[in-house]
Amino acid sequence: MTKKISDKLSGKRIAVLATDGVEQVELEQPCDALNAAGAEVHLVSLESDPIQGVHHDQKGDTFEVDKTIDEVSAEEYDALVLPGGVFNPDALRVNECAVDFVRDFFKQGKPVAAICHGPWLLVEADVVEGRKVTSWPSVKTDLVNAGAEWVDKQCVCDNGLVTSRNPNDLPAFCRKMVEEFAEGVHEEQTA
Repeated sequence: MTKKISDKLSGKRIAVLATDGVEQVELEQPCDALNAAGAEVHLVSLESDPIQGVHHDQKGDTFEVDKTIDEVSAEEYDALVLPGGVFNPDALRVNECAVDFVRDFFKQGKPVAAICHGPWLLVEADVVEGRKVTSWPSVKTDLVNAGAEWVDKQCVCDNGLVTSRNPNDLPAFCRKMVEEFAEGVHEEQTA
């Protein structure tokens, strides 16, 4: 359990959308940073069974799910985190409820943070047109084809949308994520 070290996100409810194949470190470190800043964090998934984390291509730990996608709505949360891993976002982006959940955060102008392959969900939700983003290199073409401006930087923030490339970028990603989540709704982000 992460020790609370700040009240920066006190009273904020954060959804972390993930399923089997989530890159474990990209789930754990953002959740730890959010908990340490005082947020209430819910792991949202497709089903109620524990999800399987991975360390690249090796099995990692399992994680208990707090809520299923059909039990939640973006209205209940202040922000959203989309961790990567190849299988995780690929499975989520073919689930209509998951895609709608992501899209609704943008409609409401709420901050979203996505790392590595996580931005695949942003493409599917059709929310990256005109945005500056980064991601794992293999996701670049999908983002560009969806109208995003892709840049190769460790952390990119575009009006409440925080993106990073890979686990090496987690310290910068987590700092900027907490900062943007503390700021709250971004008027220009609303769709």
